[in-house]
Amino acid sequence: MLDAAVRSFARHGYQAASMDEIAELAGVSKPLVYLYLNSKEELFTAVIRREAQALLGVVAEAVVGRGGPPDERLWAGLLAFFSYAAEHPDSWTVLSLRARTQGEPFAGEAARMRDEITGFVAGLIGEAAREARGGGGVAGLEVDALAQALVGSAESLASWANATPGVTAKEAAATLMDFAWSGLGNLMKSERWSPR
Repeated sequence: MLDAAVRSFARHGYQAASMDEIAELAGVSKPLVYLYLNSKEELFTAVIRREAQALLGVVAEAVVGRGGPPDERLWAGLLAFFSYAAEHPDSWTVLSLRARTQGEPFAGEAARMRDEITGFVAGLIGEAAREARGGGGVAGLEVDALAQALVGSAESLASWANATPGVTAKEAAATLMDFAWSGLGNLMKSERWSPR
């Protein structure tokens, strides 16, 4: 049922998705859908939670489940993130678009997933800053701000990559690493941009 609901919500949005279509896609009766999940709202919430946990699981495994320097772990996490978005486009649409634009309580579910991914990224940036000679003065709120910027960029780039034929997950991840880590590398060396 949840797989069918992911397809329907991704394609039609929360309002336009029908319980009749979800039941038909799942090959079950509509009363059976309501038996397991009492309402369309509960079904959508269950879909968001399941898809968020799946995405978080692959990112966490890639970032936390391996050793190595922060840039290699960030690369692994980005590659896992973009691969998941490319391999599960309906799931990504539900998480990145449908949940956020529908309002509460759905946007809150998506925000919790985003916060967890941002925490992984902030940890890696903070670790890189501590390992850098002097850390470039990058700490605290700046680490959090950089993590927010990187995650926002990843989300936007994943949606663009999914909509652009011929762009692979690996290419999208490499683009973001080039953009972000090169800039972060300069920050770690205390080389900051300043307006002229």
